[in-house]
Amino acid sequence: MTNKVIVYSTHSCPYCVRAKQLLERKGVAYTEINLSDEAPEVRLELMQRTKHRTVPQIFISDQFIGGFDQLYALEREGKLDPLLA
Repeated sequence: MTNKVIVYSTHSCPYCVRAKQLLERKGVAYTEINLSDEAPEVRLELMQRTKHRTVPQIFISDQFIGGFDQLYALEREGKLDPLLA
């Protein structure tokens, strides 16, 4: 599993924790960008890019996947591993 995974998160987000736990259980390396530690412009730019205001926001190989619910749905449907392969 070599595709680049990026998880945008915040400190107080339980869904971010769950998304990271799912990726870790699968042995997937990811980069976390914690928006709590970033300048407000980073969050604004991300919202403009994805049209989503909530976190986590998950990208696999620069493709916006969505949040935890979408990530989990891909896993449940057997579609996550092909995206990561």
